[in-house]
Amino acid sequence: MTSFDLSGKTALVSGCKRGIGYAMALGLAEAGADIIGVSASLAPGSDIQRAVEATGRRFSTYRCDLSRRDDLYTFIRTVKADHGTPDILVNNAGTILRAPAAEHSDEYWDRVIEVNQSAQFILSREFGAGMIERGSGKIIFTASLLTFQGGITVPGYAASKGAIGQLTMALSNEWAAKGVQVNAIAPGYIRTDNTQALQDNEERSEAILGRIPAGRWGTPDDFKGPIVFLASSASDYVNGTILTVDGGWMGR
Repeated sequence: MTSFDLSGKTALVSGCKRGIGYAMALGLAEAGADIIGVSASLAPGSDIQRAVEATGRRFSTYRCDLSRRDDLYTFIRTVKADHGTPDILVNNAGTILRAPAAEHSDEYWDRVIEVNQSAQFILSREFGAGMIERGSGKIIFTASLLTFQGGITVPGYAASKGAIGQLTMALSNEWAAKGVQVNAIAPGYIRTDNTQALQDNEERSEAILGRIPAGRWGTPDDFKGPIVFLASSASDYVNGTILTVDGGWMGR
């Protein structure tokens, strides 16, 4: 189906070293896109680079600490000089720090908000401007079930992911008529590093699994199809949507 073909496109994917971001980057490459990969610790010759290049697509490696504003702007300038404006921006990078709200420090709050919210807006604004000028582009955020729910002992994360939902709609309201589709994917409970503490808690893990209609935790590969859809011309009339990939959790 040609509407899902990403041949000739370039996708910038943050947080692609492992987990959901890895699967998203690989899925986009399998659909034909070249990948610009970035994370705080990504190095040349990474697993994701080898996987993408095995599909015949190009992979460009960048390292950036999204909690550092100066580092972020340096990265943006470098990518623009090296590649121009990408066709697809996947704002997947994120962090989570757990502590009860009464003990959730300023340092925890500031780091989570900077990485999960502020950096996402800056990346979208800086690359979105080029997409608007070109008249086309796709921006996809990684939201969360905590875009809709409050969670427990993760107030900074919940606040940041709630903001991502609002930012998705706010940018879409301004940019949809200019040829730029802005959407988000909200993962459910997925077997990744971010949910390891929940997986290791037998009581919580059983309670979570008992509510998921699909009867299983999700896997990173469950995100290949959704990301290709939202990055391709198949979704040209999809704007401001938060697509839940949650095994039916939000329907319960």
